[in-house]
Amino acid sequence: MEHIGFYLRDIYFNKKSGRLSFKHKKLQNNLFFLDGFLIFAQTNVPQEKLGEILFKLGKISEETYSRIQDYVEPKQRIGEVLIQKGQVTQRDVYEALMYQSREIALNIFPFFDGEFSFQEKKGFDEQEFETKISIPVLIEEGIRRMKYDSSLEKFTEKRVPYPKKRDFIYRLTKEEKEMLTKIDGKATTEELFRSSVSGPELFWKSLYLFYCLSLVDFNGKDEIPETLEKAEEASPEKVEKAEEGPPEVQEPRITEVLELSEKLQDLDYYKILNVTRTTPQEEIKKIYFELARKYHPDSFDRNLSQEIKKKVEDVFDYITKAYQTLSTEEKRQEYEPRPTPNAAMDKRDWEKRADVKFRQGKTLFNRSRFEEALILLEEAVRLNPRKGAYFLLLAMAQSKLSTFRRKAEENFLKAQEMEPWDPESYVGLGLLYKQEGLFIKAKRMFKKALEIEETHKVARKELAMSKKGGKKGLKEIFSFKHSSKKKMQ
Repeated sequence: MEHIGFYLRDIYFNKKSGRLSFKHKKLQNNLFFLDGFLIFAQTNVPQEKLGEILFKLGKISEETYSRIQDYVEPKQRIGEVLIQKGQVTQRDVYEALMYQSREIALNIFPFFDGEFSFQEKKGFDEQEFETKISIPVLIEEGIRRMKYDSSLEKFTEKRVPYPKKRDFIYRLTKEEKEMLTKIDGKATTEELFRSSVSGPELFWKSLYLFYCLSLVDFNGKDEIPETLEKAEEASPEKVEKAEEGPPEVQEPRITEVLELSEKLQDLDYYKILNVTRTTPQEEIKKIYFELARKYHPDSFDRNLSQEIKKKVEDVFDYITKAYQTLSTEEKRQEYEPRPTPNAAMDKRDWEKRADVKFRQGKTLFNRSRFEEALILLEEAVRLNPRKGAYFLLLAMAQSKLSTFRRKAEENFLKAQEMEPWDPESYVGLGLLYKQEGLFIKAKRMFKKALEIEETHKVARKELAMSKKGGKKGLKEIFSFKHSSKKKMQ
């Protein structure tokens, strides 16, 4: 099987630098890597060209996009020319290049019959490429996006998976983690599938995801190891042992700290400690010591990888800084300075830009262009994280894409927290729960929506269907336009 997952796995875990070329009929892509990171990508697909991406992200106007060929100059990149002409900023081009490289790579995942070739090269100038994209993130999203292919089953046929690294276990869903715990290095893939409650698409895609993230590796049918140690001896490459100690004890804490690490830039000191501005000092102190005992680096196993250790230290340092700042009134006031007139003007500018992004995203959402809407709505939330309506529409867009449904739940809940009087966030989350087969949770959300607006048509219809024992699955598409007393501004 020729698939991009194999190459990304090898490039990342061996920290390779070079160019990965991919060809499929008329499609030609080149991915460039530096020390195991994707730093640049090229394509001959018009929809993935930089000019198209800049327009899609709202970085250039329709007029500029229609004249994009006028900006093409020999021996000069289109992004550089647009910056020089004042059409975009350096930041605009950076964000577009990140998006472009990511999409070019992700769009290769559906192909199982293309031609790959990798040419190692050590001479890349790191200053020339400002973008750095994590390969594990690409692997996870790419495999979740792609459709099941029988090649996945053939690749693992009559082979025995055994546990390997645990670094990226936090990227798995609850169902995938349960599936991973069944892999003990003794049963073949066919035996595991027969005992699994998962369908063939979920099972074989999940198994391939485990392999590409190096959570598992495979032995042949006649190489069934009795223990993990024998699996290491039988493996063609050295296996890094899982963390010592009972995994059921360590895993939740490691998962929590890794998830916190990814969210640190979005968490202020109040959120990281889970306190409010009115929480008493004694309560803040108590919460801090509980978190310190839980996340202190010395309380984790010494055999953790350096990457996880670094993230543990980052989380603990941030928790400590939060406590040191919020535990004294003087430092707390410094942390929350009063806005100056200029700062107020900057704030209004950011809010204006956020509103533009929101309205653009809303237009794309209503046209069912959910992936494009997602990018604009994420930007709107980043520019103004105080609008519940922004989080609601972002969650609605995420709920339309299977890869982002976990994030959708978080943002529906955030919208409810910010604007608890709006029934739409409860209805939206209810439909998401229903889509995922969580019918009790879904029913609870529809009831809450009706407590706010007793005539809400979608909530009433969904509850009526549940009482009649209606069919499972999503039957009603949640429209951003449907009538309700509370309209999002």
